[in-house]
Amino acid sequence: MADARLTDEDYEMLASFRFALRKFIAFSEAAARRDGLTPRQHQALLGIRAMQGQGAASVSDLAAFLILQHNSTVELVDRLVAAGFVARATDPEDGRRVRLALTGSGEARLAALSQTHLDELEQIGPELRRLLARIQRYRRRVRGATRCGDAGG
Repeated sequence: MADARLTDEDYEMLASFRFALRKFIAFSEAAARRDGLTPRQHQALLGIRAMQGQGAASVSDLAAFLILQHNSTVELVDRLVAAGFVARATDPEDGRRVRLALTGSGEARLAALSQTHLDELEQIGPELRRLLARIQRYRRRVRGATRCGDAGG
């Protein structure tokens, strides 16, 4: 792949994709703040809810999801419990593990915020799809150039 030369268009494509992602993150953070949550609290609520289908999340699971240290995650969960958004329960199968679940208030807050995010994704979806298609075309071009270079050597 070192033989593939990046063009001005390739750099523009990568910058545009990164910009689109950053715009969505900025939107997400602002939406969380408008709803009275920090962006990290919103991410934690989303992570806890997402893991619910696989069984209740533990603090370790949530730390991995958030890419945070365990002690930072404990502090975050403490704040969410104090706010009434999350409940802790001892795992019935392993008394050493603490399981996390959203409370009714946490579910309601997350549902409203998630709908806002889905609405935004519907708006920006066409642009993201266009950028992803450009990236895929680039990858095919690079793979094709690499194969041609290998065949000639």
